[in-house]
Amino acid sequence: MALTREEREQFLAEPHIAALAVDAGQGRAPLTVPIWYQYEPGGDVWVMTGLDSRKNQLIQAAGRLSLMVDRVEPTIRYVSVEGPVVKTTPATIEQLREVSARYLPAEKVDGYVDFAWKNHGEQVVVHVRPERWVSSDLGQL
Repeated sequence: MALTREEREQFLAEPHIAALAVDAGQGRAPLTVPIWYQYEPGGDVWVMTGLDSRKNQLIQAAGRLSLMVDRVEPTIRYVSVEGPVVKTTPATIEQLREVSARYLPAEKVDGYVDFAWKNHGEQVVVHVRPERWVSSDLGQL
């Protein structure tokens, strides 16, 4: 059964690890990788990635991407969202802290942020406007 707008937005707002997919060019399947993301209902989705990464190069070339999140308990549910990149900005340490706090236990955030900020190289934040949604909850199977 398809989810309502409110259900799909709330599900996407939960801290799932997304599968990001972006066009990888002629003769290639889409690049599909796991990624942390941030989203609030009604807003844009954003992801952080390396400025010089292949992922960022492909995202900038394609100008759009898809994210898919899912779960298997208590029911099988998924949400897929696709849309255009609306802006790309240099990442801030505050954004790194925000997305890290979404996924890590509170006591691990400071250590991870310190390590990532010093070792992951220059990062960018890619903002995507959700344009197309596919969602379902398969109920109790």
